[in-house]
Amino acid sequence: MTMAHNHVRDDRTYPFDARGIAKRFRHAAIFGALDALNPGEAMDFYNDHDPIPLLQQMEQRYGHGIGIEYIERSATGVLIRFTRRPAQSATAV
Repeated sequence: MTMAHNHVRDDRTYPFDARGIAKRFRHAAIFGALDALNPGEAMDFYNDHDPIPLLQQMEQRYGHGIGIEYIERSATGVLIRFTRRPAQSATAV
């Protein structure tokens, strides 16, 4: 019997490395992962560039329902933590 590997850390944060995903599939994969997050869960997003168009699409799709926090920015890429907010804080500005 094969056991599923649990990638979540104790702080309920899942890693997501977009650098290994074909560019034509990236946004669909990212939105799928964000849609799967429960309130209070987070995704550490690794990418080879600052994803400004993606962040704009996220705002249109989720409004304030996903928190965005830059953890690291460098010439080689970014690490951004996306956190699913509870429904009541999703409408707060």
